[in-house]
Amino acid sequence: MGSYIDIDSHDGQRFRAYHATPAQGSAPGIVLLQEIFGINGYMREMADRFAEEGYVVLVPDLFWRMKPAVELGYGEADFREALGYNERLDIDLAVSDIGSTLKALRALPMLAGKVGAIGYCLGGKLAMLAAARLDPDCAVSYYGVGLDAYVDEVPSIGCPMLFHFAGEDAHCSPDARETMLAAFAERPHLDAHVYPGCEHAFATPGRPHFDKPAATMAYSRTVALLRRTLGPIHDLNALWERHCYYEFATRDVDAILPTMVAQPYVNHVPTMTGGVGHDELKRFYRYHFVNSNPEDTRLIPISRTIGADRIVDEFVFCATHDREIDWLLPGLAPTGKYFEVPMLAVVCFRGDKLYNEHIYWDQASVLVQIGVLDPTGLPVSGIQSAKKLIDESLPTNTLMSNWSSSENKPV
Repeated sequence: MGSYIDIDSHDGQRFRAYHATPAQGSAPGIVLLQEIFGINGYMREMADRFAEEGYVVLVPDLFWRMKPAVELGYGEADFREALGYNERLDIDLAVSDIGSTLKALRALPMLAGKVGAIGYCLGGKLAMLAAARLDPDCAVSYYGVGLDAYVDEVPSIGCPMLFHFAGEDAHCSPDARETMLAAFAERPHLDAHVYPGCEHAFATPGRPHFDKPAATMAYSRTVALLRRTLGPIHDLNALWERHCYYEFATRDVDAILPTMVAQPYVNHVPTMTGGVGHDELKRFYRYHFVNSNPEDTRLIPISRTIGADRIVDEFVFCATHDREIDWLLPGLAPTGKYFEVPMLAVVCFRGDKLYNEHIYWDQASVLVQIGVLDPTGLPVSGIQSAKKLIDESLPTNTLMSNWSSSENKPV
């Protein structure tokens, strides 16, 4: 939860900005630029989220010269009012106020290192202009409106910048988008992504066109740029190893939760087990996971891919079904059968804490191995899938009855 501070403008006045700080104190900084609705709940929420990622954040009030402290929702009346502010906004003065915000951010005692600018809608346009006219160390534009009117300023962008375009944005025609993409060509420090089927404001929860998968992908790409240009760089491998140590070695629930954000979630996709939020997840870990795992549980690592904000962990889960394993085989009495199953964990981090885990495996393979699913006539395998993951020389296509039909055919 942040607070408001005052910023000195270039012309001797003052305006306010929402200020969010990370738990660790000193950090790189972000100037977060509003939509046409002012510093509303969404902008504060995003500022707090970026603070959780490890940044000092300022969200300047860009409408203060018309009316200070504008804070609007997304209803029809508020939308009309927001359009009025947008139409009357002096873009050049707004960019100047962003410059004042960058200066104020760099002067904060907790600021350590570089600063970036991120904007949405109106803020997306202003982020591009800030990158062209001012001196942020990186910038991100989410579905900026009217960018093509400023295409001549693209060559002035000297910092790394990322653009997120909605494929079906009513406020950015395909021609306008193509104009911008053409301007970015041959400029490797400028990157752009188009999100097919998405409309304007696809990253804003609560708005009609919110698209969570696209918003999640765009956010991850944004964090990757921030980490690469601003830092901080966290040792995600060590964080994940410590979390797993508490899960499987010490089985210490009270040590697991502090490795995670305040409101994490875990989803074991095949069985939809896990928890959302601290209390539900702690209950799950304490009563349905940590002590639900058999004594002979072991993990065989296969591969680990580490990105800017997540880890993809590939491993084989091995155990004997000597108890009811609530999260893996809910409702099934122990069979005493040993099984091995390939698993994939996609683990997302916010800053130096785990945010969520998505865990995948082939449930049919487990059911075959414990004897509750007859594989006859079904395209499913038992322990062979785990064995072949470890040893690729084992037979391939054994479940594909038509495989022999292509033998000796030209390839």
